[in-house]
Amino acid sequence: MTAKTAIVIFGATGDLARRMLFPALYFLEADGLLGDDLAIVGCSRGAQDDEAFAREVEAAVKERVGEAFSANNWNRLKRRLSHAAVDATKPDSFLHLRAALGGIGETIFYLSTSPSHFGAICRNLKAQGLADGHARVMVEKPLGHDLESCRAINDALAQAFSEERIFRVDHYLGKEAVQNLLALRFANAFFEPLWNKVTIAQVQITVAETVGVEDRWSYYDEYGAIRDMVQNHLLQLLCLVAMEPPPDLDADSVRNEKVKVLRSLRPIGDVAHKTVRGQYRDYAGEPGGRASGTETFVALAAHIDNWRWAGVPFYLRTGKRLPYRRSEIVIQFRDVPHSIFPGGDLLANRLTIRLQPEEQISLLLMNRTPSLEKIELKPLALNLSLSDAFSAGRRRIAYERLLLEALHNKPTLFVRRDEAEAAWIWIDAIVAGWRRAGLAPTPYEAGSWGPDEARALVERDGHRWHE
Repeated sequence: MTAKTAIVIFGATGDLARRMLFPALYFLEADGLLGDDLAIVGCSRGAQDDEAFAREVEAAVKERVGEAFSANNWNRLKRRLSHAAVDATKPDSFLHLRAALGGIGETIFYLSTSPSHFGAICRNLKAQGLADGHARVMVEKPLGHDLESCRAINDALAQAFSEERIFRVDHYLGKEAVQNLLALRFANAFFEPLWNKVTIAQVQITVAETVGVEDRWSYYDEYGAIRDMVQNHLLQLLCLVAMEPPPDLDADSVRNEKVKVLRSLRPIGDVAHKTVRGQYRDYAGEPGGRASGTETFVALAAHIDNWRWAGVPFYLRTGKRLPYRRSEIVIQFRDVPHSIFPGGDLLANRLTIRLQPEEQISLLLMNRTPSLEKIELKPLALNLSLSDAFSAGRRRIAYERLLLEALHNKPTLFVRRDEAEAAWIWIDAIVAGWRRAGLAPTPYEAGSWGPDEARALVERDGHRWHE
C-alpha cells in the first residue's frame, strides 16, 4: 500500500504491544478510524519477514479481542503491517527502518521498550533524519526512577524532538471514566459551586488490585507502589479532581491547571504519621523474588495548599493483594450544619466515581422512609451506570483513544515535561523521608486492606476509608 503516515512501534514483540497496542489498532481498524494512507511498522531485534510478523500479531490480537475478531477487519489491518529488524544499540540497524519508511512523510514512533533504550533510539532516529518536523514520539511510563533519571530521559527525548512533538503516555488518561471527570465537573452547573473546602470534608482516591506482582517481580521491585502507581496514575486522578476550570480544552490550558495542582502539593515531612508503607506476605516468595524492602502498598495523606482546597485532606491509597479490584474517587461532603430531624445520625452526602472494574457514578443522599407516623431517614444512592446508559457500545481499550489522539496530533491526554517532573519532586521527597526515618514496609495479609496503620492514617483526622 502507498502510505503517507506511519506508526512505528519499537518493542513490537513485547508484552505491551501484544496485549494493548495491536489489539487497540485492530479495534480502530474495525471502527474505520485509521486513515487509508496509514502504515504500521513493527521494530524488534528479531530477523523475521513481514508474513511471520503478521502471524505473531494475529495470534496476539485473537487472544485479546476474543469473539470480536473478524477476518475481514484483520485482513485490512494486516495489509498495513510490516517488520523492520532494528536493534536500539546498533546504529546501522536503523538503516533498515529508514528503508522501510521510504517516502512516508508523517511518522509516529511509539517507544514500547525499556526507558534505558529511549536515548539510543532517539539519537539514531535523528542521525538517520527520521526525527524531522513531521515526526512525533510516544513514550511509555515509567519516565525514570526519580527526578534525576526523569530529567535525563526528557533531555534525551529533547535532543531529537521538540516538546510539542513528545507524547508521554499515562494510560489512565485514556480511560473513558477518567475523561468523564472533566465532563462531570465542568459540564454540570451544580457541582462546581460545591467543589471546594467549604462543602467538601475529604477526598479519597483508591487504586486496588487483587493480583500480586506475578511475573513482573524484577521490574516491580525496582519501583514499588509509590513509583509504579502513585507518581503517575494516582497523581493524575488527583489533578483532575482538584484542578481549576481551564478556559478551554486546549492541551496547554488543561495541563497548565494540572501543573498548578502538583506545585501546590504540600511536601510531606512527617512520613511516620502521614504515610504508610506495606508489603504483602509472601512477596519474597513470588517467582524470581527474594527478601526486599520494596513496598506493595502505599497510603498517603496529601494536602493542596491553595484557596480552593486549604485544609481538605486527599487520601491516596494503592496496593496489590487487596480484597477487591477497584479504582475509585470518593468525594465526601461535610455534615449539614444543623439537623431538624429527631433521632438518628444524618450521613453526609458522598459522591463516588468508580473507574473500574465497572464505570459508575453514585451520589449518596438522605431520604425519608415511607411512614404515616414517625419520621425516619435512610441513606439512598442515586446511581448512574455508564455501562447501562451506553450499553450499545463496547468498553474500549484506553490505548485506542491515546493512539488516535496522537495520530490527530492532539496532546491534551499526554503528560507535559514540567508535569512529569513536578510529580517526581513531590514523590522523591517522600522516598527520601522514608530513607531518613528508616521506615520499612509493614507486612500485611493478602486479601486485607493493607497494614492497620492505613486505617489509623485517616482515623487520626476523624475519617474512615470507604470500603
